[in-house]
Amino acid sequence: MTLEQRIISEFERHFAEPPAYIARAPGRVNLIGEHTDYNDGFVLPMAIDRAVWIALRPRSDDYVVVYSLDFSSVAEFSPAEMAGISQRHPAWVEYLKGVAWSLQEAGYSLKGWEGVVAGDVPVGAGLSSSAAIELATARAFAAVSGFAWDPVEIAKICQRAENEWVGVKSGIMDQMISGAGVAGRALLIDCRWLTHEAVPLPPETLVVILDTSTRRELTSSKYNERFEQCQQAAAFFNAPALRDVTPAQLEAVADLLDPVIARRARHVITENERTLAAAAALRVGDAAAFGRLMDESHISMRDDFEITNDALNAIVEIARRQPGCYGARMTGGGFGGCAVALVRADAADAFGQATAAAYREATGLEAVVYVTSAAEGASLRAL
Repeated sequence: MTLEQRIISEFERHFAEPPAYIARAPGRVNLIGEHTDYNDGFVLPMAIDRAVWIALRPRSDDYVVVYSLDFSSVAEFSPAEMAGISQRHPAWVEYLKGVAWSLQEAGYSLKGWEGVVAGDVPVGAGLSSSAAIELATARAFAAVSGFAWDPVEIAKICQRAENEWVGVKSGIMDQMISGAGVAGRALLIDCRWLTHEAVPLPPETLVVILDTSTRRELTSSKYNERFEQCQQAAAFFNAPALRDVTPAQLEAVADLLDPVIARRARHVITENERTLAAAAALRVGDAAAFGRLMDESHISMRDDFEITNDALNAIVEIARRQPGCYGARMTGGGFGGCAVALVRADAADAFGQATAAAYREATGLEAVVYVTSAAEGASLRAL
């Protein structure tokens, strides 16, 4: 039984009738461009074939009543009664409430609905389960409230929910790719202007996600600290964001900066250059060049931005040694979670098995391997 079939069945069990709609929004893997989004830079993610699904129907009042299949719990709230930021409910509900709050702050009038929610995006793995539930929730509200779906506008609204309601100072990347992803393509996103370009993956390659089975919580990790350090660096240059600072400008004054702040800035500035170069490599199908840029990106995150951990470094080093691997890097917010590799398609299965076995021997941890494909962004289906 597929996840979509399960939530339909659970909806019928809880509410005694079939749902009216199925809302879905995917997780994502970022191929390159880490911690550049909140610096107004460039990112190159793709939506993955794992998602959050909501089976729902409208209510006659303005209440939202949701059963979480993953957490076996029910939550209820009224968007009209959300006067301020509050976190009295289980954590998963805060993403739904935050989206409702942010939509209303943006001037949308919301109607109530009841539904069942479930997902197969690993939580805390750096694959953006949070954006997936946010975009799926926004899709649900759009369906019952009747407002038009604009992926860019809704991504900004969901980002505000993440920043101001949930409390994670994330950039726009996760919400943008979950909302605007294109099947079979990665998406080069300019995080300042929110323009985006779909670029093809190299022929006869596959993207392999390597879950280290180590986890972090972004609100309690050093993610917000990195955000503040980047703000300090941009302020030093009197620049709107680190996107506006060139490598030459940084090197000219690096000795005047706090060494830690200088390293953080160097990662972001060079990562923007790598991301643009990576998109250029994809346009001409140059898998080898793309892989080299992935490798360089990981080194920068390890040494300059300092957001890897022992497990991530180990699995990336092991992946690079395997036949058919063009390149590998950690992906996501860091401090745990997943790595991503670009692999020759005919070697992908053997690559995954060999990497997992060597990782187990080196760390004692079990890696979870996902061979994934690029999926479309958030969608709605009427039943």
